[in-house]
Amino acid sequence: MSLFKEFKEFAMKGNAIDLAVGVVIGGAFQSIVNSLVNDIIMPFTGIFTGNVHYSEWSIVLGNGSIQIGIGSFINAVINFLIIAFSIFIALKYVNKLNKKIEELNKETINKITKKVKKGKVEEIEEEKPEPTTKTCPYCLSEIPYKATKCAHCTSDLTEIEEVNE
Repeated sequence: MSLFKEFKEFAMKGNAIDLAVGVVIGGAFQSIVNSLVNDIIMPFTGIFTGNVHYSEWSIVLGNGSIQIGIGSFINAVINFLIIAFSIFIALKYVNKLNKKIEELNKETINKITKKVKKGKVEEIEEEKPEPTTKTCPYCLSEIPYKATKCAHCTSDLTEIEEVNE
């Protein structure tokens, strides 16, 4: 198999495409969170710090040629915490849905297992509803199931029901 065909199979698998979509959405989400932190949260915290922006904070080492950007690091940590919390909430919701689906599947399996244990294997798929019509044994006409007299030939059907029981 050629390298191109192998790559094509890999790229077209559901997992690879799902991952690609997740990365693109994650990138878009990151830009929203960056904007939230830089444009809303940090200016708001400026009220408490005397309008000092975290992004400008740095530690200067040596003769000033080395600067460690603590402010940028603080922004990155806040971004991370917001993204991690958002993902946590989303996964919590997805796990809750999966748990409900699992419970429904368990209920269905338990019902089927009980029927199999009772020897009702043929009734596993669906219980049959009570019939609404029957055939008259004398004239072969279709009549209501609970009828005791045939509407077509006026035969008495109670004698036949007693024999069948």
